[in-house]
Amino acid sequence: MNHFDYSLQFKKDLKRLTKKYNSLSKDLHRLEIFLEQYPGGVGVSFAVLHRQPFVCIIKARLACESLRAKFLRIIYAYKESEKRIEFIELYFKGDKEREDKGRIDEYLKSI
Repeated sequence: MNHFDYSLQFKKDLKRLTKKYNSLSKDLHRLEIFLEQYPGGVGVSFAVLHRQPFVCIIKARLACESLRAKFLRIIYAYKESEKRIEFIELYFKGDKEREDKGRIDEYLKSI
């Protein structure tokens, strides 16, 4: 079983987006259940952005009921040795084209 953590910036993203998309808490919970089985993701909805021996940064599509056929993007770090997942960033692609590379770099420096 994996343990889930949320960065401070992720919590802010989640709070802001939950105001727009009321199903987001439930959608995130479903993703957590999926990640307990497949922490590295499966299929085309998951892409590895960065890999080191001790951590893997992954970008995934997060299905959101409030958006119907559209997705949010979620960036998370998976530490296999610790069985720990830390959510780093959450955004809607219609609002923001790409992930925040600076935020990912800051995360990698902090570990």
